[in-house]
Amino acid sequence: MEIRSLDGDDPATISLLLPGFQETMSLELPGDPPVSSTLLARLLQRRHGADRIVLAAFEADRPLGCVKLGLDEGAPDGPGHGSLWVFPSHRRRGAGTALVSAARAELSRRGRGRLMIDAPHTPAAEAFAALHRARLCGTNLRNRLVMRGPVRSGLTELAGRAIGGHRLVHWRDHCPAELVSSYARAWGTLDASVNGQAAVRRPTVDDVRSREAEAGRAGHRQYVSAALAEDRDEICGYATLLVRDSPMADTGETLVLADRRRRGLGTWLKADVLSRAAAENEHLALVQAWNDVRNTPIVALNRRLGFRADSSWSTYALPC
Repeated sequence: MEIRSLDGDDPATISLLLPGFQETMSLELPGDPPVSSTLLARLLQRRHGADRIVLAAFEADRPLGCVKLGLDEGAPDGPGHGSLWVFPSHRRRGAGTALVSAARAELSRRGRGRLMIDAPHTPAAEAFAALHRARLCGTNLRNRLVMRGPVRSGLTELAGRAIGGHRLVHWRDHCPAELVSSYARAWGTLDASVNGQAAVRRPTVDDVRSREAEAGRAGHRQYVSAALAEDRDEICGYATLLVRDSPMADTGETLVLADRRRRGLGTWLKADVLSRAAAENEHLALVQAWNDVRNTPIVALNRRLGFRADSSWSTYALPC
């Protein structure tokens, strides 16, 4: 068995790993559409402000599994956080242990503190974590919204309930120049960390443009609905959605500034971006959203919109 380092932004890497990922996700998430090349490209690409490690275990030229990790460049001694997958046809042959060892060695070489791995909350994952003395340090819910029938009409109704003192603006892929500074300031207040991505610090207009280009490189269209406060013409909340050439899309961020919360803005924004994307993409049948189980406001918001949790995923930490 050989461990190789791969470039997550190289189309050849996507082609090499895609069959194994499709086999894996058809087993782990049987209700989902097949993994597309654009989804895998998004999972493996370098993200704004973060480096990326992709290691794969091989026998000859056949990949057995891989680990992908995001490294926050603003925290040089921080963890490497991502996921590890051994493809179903190659399990129980030591590939997972080999990938853990290789990832820990690479993080240690870079002066990083911990290896953090997300995995489905299953007996097999718990047994693997126990074998490697990994510590459970968090749980996320995976939520699904089936975009048909009453759900679609319910979203349209919620999106039509305007909130006094605010107006909605929309864009796709590229924030209008007159709003981009305000959008960057709002983004800078985001206080929810995203696994394997850089922490939000003080984003600039260039950071916004970089993140927009990143989504485009992975074949995703980014829909944004934002609320402007009429008393100061400033963005005070927004919701994003990433759509690709697949029946399934991913929610991005839903943010409302602290002094504007508890008015229904989050529900309004998220319902609007979902209903707008559905109207423009006839193929869109399913939306997935992830949230920390401790983030009770977002858990409640997703339920109001019709999302239902179908699985939980655990984060484990291992010292390097």
